[in-house]
Amino acid sequence: WGVLAGIEECAWLLASLNKDINVYSMKEGTVFGQLEPVFVIEGDYLDFCVYETALLGFLCQASGIATKAARCKKIAQDRFVISFGARRIHPAIAPMVERSAYIGGCDGVACVKSAELLGIDPMGTVPHALILLLGSSVNAMKAFDRIIEQEIKRVALIDTLEDEKFEAIKVAQGLGKKLYGVRLDTPKSRRGNFLELLKEVRWELDLRGFKGVKLFVSGGIDEPEISKLNPLVDAYGIGTSISNAPILDFAMDIVEIEGMPIAKRGKFSGEKKVLRCPKCFKRKIFPKYEKNPKFCNCKAGYESPLLPLIKRGRLVRRLPEPSKIREYVLRQMEFYRIGDV
Repeated sequence: WGVLAGIEECAWLLASLNKDINVYSMKEGTVFGQLEPVFVIEGDYLDFCVYETALLGFLCQASGIATKAARCKKIAQDRFVISFGARRIHPAIAPMVERSAYIGGCDGVACVKSAELLGIDPMGTVPHALILLLGSSVNAMKAFDRIIEQEIKRVALIDTLEDEKFEAIKVAQGLGKKLYGVRLDTPKSRRGNFLELLKEVRWELDLRGFKGVKLFVSGGIDEPEISKLNPLVDAYGIGTSISNAPILDFAMDIVEIEGMPIAKRGKFSGEKKVLRCPKCFKRKIFPKYEKNPKFCNCKAGYESPLLPLIKRGRLVRRLPEPSKIREYVLRQMEFYRIGDV
């Protein structure tokens, strides 16, 4: 399955053309399967064909990022997942990348401008630079605690100068009950068995009465690491694997000309209908004018996720806020497993 993203940009582009075209699309955030049409344009081909590359660019990259974020959040379950990928991409596209990561399921983003555009607060921790400049993790956290408003959670970075276990003990004793969590950003070249390292840090904190201190990890985290580390980790900062997620390989194909079905080799010709059960989210694709087949036992009736978006060149559907799209994605995720198609 994939998570559809990029619809808002496509909508604004096509609506700005003032051309007599109709567009049907799945809602942004819809989970879809292979070969399903997610975006349908009707009209004079010359009115929109020049925008094929732009439309595919909007959909392919944004959907790839949203899908990766959804997979990571699905595996992490109720643990926080924060998008840390802004520094791995060109700054001109950082807001698009982090919007896609957020609607796909990430609980927050680190980039300040991206968070501002999303209407949320940015998330992160103290940087290594602060610790190096002030000489120790304890000095850095005490300075942070002295200056930064109290509603901001105190999360210490504990892999800068010393062994993670000893830095964790020192910052916990230095900040006491104010310490919310510790973050291990340990490079893979130095971490050895990361799970064992986390076990050691957890043991030492618990032994000294800091059982409430959360463990936050980052640095090259991807799906396999999330599965392994879940028993001990409370939050993940995921950068490269989300921001550089593989694209979803959409194609924009002619399937009908003046009412006659036709398509290039390897494609199914003719206008299509997608039906989905609103209860179990099973889906079926078939020719538009065929009678609706039965494909699940829910008895809830079927709905079409392909809805009018533009009629005669005018936008006819309200585009939801990113937070609402994210809620929609997470609701659907309850019905899918990693590996489902």
